[in-house]
Amino acid sequence: MARTQAADYEKRRERIVDSAAQLFAERGFLGASIADLAQACRTSKSLIYHYYASKEDILFDVMHSHVKDLLDAAENIAAAPVNPAEKLRKTTRAFMQLYLGAAYRQRVLLNELDNLPEAQRRIVIGIQHRLIGSVEQILGEIRPALAGRNPLSTPSAMLYFGMINWMHTWLDAHGRAKPSQIAELAANIFLDGIVKATLPS
Repeated sequence: MARTQAADYEKRRERIVDSAAQLFAERGFLGASIADLAQACRTSKSLIYHYYASKEDILFDVMHSHVKDLLDAAENIAAAPVNPAEKLRKTTRAFMQLYLGAAYRQRVLLNELDNLPEAQRRIVIGIQHRLIGSVEQILGEIRPALAGRNPLSTPSAMLYFGMINWMHTWLDAHGRAKPSQIAELAANIFLDGIVKATLPS
């Protein structure tokens, strides 16, 4: 008879992923073992393996859950009936909240992608490409010259991500400037630049 799944199965997996995100962010994926993770979760290695077949599968869930949250936020905003500049502001605020709420996952996503098996890495990279495409769409609405097949479309989106992706490394959520203010400032700086910048030919 097949073993039934516990009612809190997904909650327990989520607790493992939360602990793994912090552990991998602080020690690096290669520097943390399943034994370390079991200790952090106050459980046994065998119980970790009950929920996950390998350490790489845990790493995948750390990354996939985070990048999927970012994509869901971006695509919902991109489809909203608001003007393009407001879409970029809303997107930046949403990313800020997700970066602050999942700073360990963000760090793991940025630093540990090469440690995923190829098939899982392709999934994460595919979602990242969709995320970039969502921002490209908004930038094309703001600056029509960047729409379509313009070779500067993707680099413009990457410049945007380059500006905000590392906020989790320096932003003090309890500092003098509120995260919402910093998100608004970042959006305004990028909006002013993308509207006024001379596009190289």
